[in-house]
Amino acid sequence: MAKKKIKSVQTSGKRKTAIARANVKKGQGRVRVNGSPIEIMEPEMARLKAMEPLQIANAMKKLAKVDISVDVQGGGIMGQVDAIRTAIARGLVHWNNGKDGEDEELKAEYLRFDRSLLVNDPRRKEPKHQMGRGARKKWQKSYR
Repeated sequence: MAKKKIKSVQTSGKRKTAIARANVKKGQGRVRVNGSPIEIMEPEMARLKAMEPLQIANAMKKLAKVDISVDVQGGGIMGQVDAIRTAIARGLVHWNNGKDGEDEELKAEYLRFDRSLLVNDPRRKEPKHQMGRGARKKWQKSYR
């Protein structure tokens, strides 16, 4: 019995308050972020960082003809970019599935390059505390 290919894969990525949801399905190889091509994403540094999982998969000859649609919201520019790259990397690992539902070679290469490609960054903003202006700063007191 032939192995049946998955019709589509939904994955997500998080960084700070940014959440990216990626949908990977068979297609012509287009990658879109919020409806626009990833190739025109600005600034250039953000575009290069968001395309890292695609370049690694392409170098390993694991990048199939798939369309990736990413919807991202919340956070700032670089937080969104980190969420996008996590969602894309997870989607490609699940799309190129092996015997247990994941491509172990691609997964190992992503982890070797940068762990945050497959694992969400758990760091969050520390909330403001009483007796101060922010999370750590306190009001000064003088006893003279």
